[in-house]
Amino acid sequence: MNPTADEPATHEPPARLPEPLPEKPSVSVIMPVLNESRHLEEAVGRVLSQDYPGEIEVVIALGPSKDDTDVIAADLSAHDARVRTVPNPSGRTPSALNAAIGASSHPVIVRVDGHGILPPGYISTAVRLLAETGAANVGGLMHAEGTTPYEQAVARAMTSKLGVGNARFHIGGGAGPSDTVYLGVFRREVLEEMGGYDEEFERAQDWELNFRIRQAGYLVWFTPELQVSYRPRQTPKALAKQYFNYGRWRRVVSRHHQGSVNLRYLAPPAALAVVVVGTIVGLTGYRIGWIFPGGYAVGILAGALWEGRNLSMRALIRLPLVLATMHGSWGAGFLTSPKSLADRLMAGRARLPEEDRT
Repeated sequence: MNPTADEPATHEPPARLPEPLPEKPSVSVIMPVLNESRHLEEAVGRVLSQDYPGEIEVVIALGPSKDDTDVIAADLSAHDARVRTVPNPSGRTPSALNAAIGASSHPVIVRVDGHGILPPGYISTAVRLLAETGAANVGGLMHAEGTTPYEQAVARAMTSKLGVGNARFHIGGGAGPSDTVYLGVFRREVLEEMGGYDEEFERAQDWELNFRIRQAGYLVWFTPELQVSYRPRQTPKALAKQYFNYGRWRRVVSRHHQGSVNLRYLAPPAALAVVVVGTIVGLTGYRIGWIFPGGYAVGILAGALWEGRNLSMRALIRLPLVLATMHGSWGAGFLTSPKSLADRLMAGRARLPEEDRT
């Protein structure tokens, strides 16, 4: 999960104010892509058609895709000088982001995913809010949208409290300071001060970067004015892998940054543990054990009926399994995340010269 603060906070000036932005600052859009042939052309097209009055460039970081992503990216670059590509041989998202940042040149950095679809006024609104709030990073809602019944079920789960808790960038909420935001529109000077994304974090790199930004005294700002359409995973296997990795790497973040975990992150692993223990107890002949998995199943079914009341029947019947997949996979990833991952990360950072640490 990519969590945000639970409640909007009163807007106070940040402890550190970045340098003022120039009027209509030029914008660099960075886009990490891997196997994004389905959505890449639309995603880039939406960026280039923004109504922003300043200059825009798009830097696509190409991972080792197995589909036609590279061909599509090359064609986009050949037909529009504002689009450039850089290689990302590792295929890792934080490496792609840092490569794209390094190849970009403008004072405002806009992160967009290869399956993220920007609305027309996104960049103009984000740049205005950077100036008005003094924030180092602003962002908004991940507006999940599905086309197939399964994707529609996933989209509904990703925008409900039952699926993802009270994360504002999933379910909405008032504008204000936040732990983190979806994607993000950054001031380059702050990204450079932070040393960019930490490439040790295969997942949760957004949360980890925003944690460091806040620790440095800068403001991260959430606003529901910014919405990016998001295309959910298409299969149960892909969804389970996604949420397992979310849980796995969120545990690494919590170990690396003490005090960064809250009760919402502990809910999925706690629920999984209770269901597993209850099932084991029930299987050994103690019927009382079945209360726990049975209670979870009833809760998920009832919650799915409520959350999916406006879905088609084909999407609705998939929603309970989607919710259980998200909870169970995230919880399993969190519980089984080896301490060696965090130990390796911290050991590697300890070997860096002081000036190279972020």
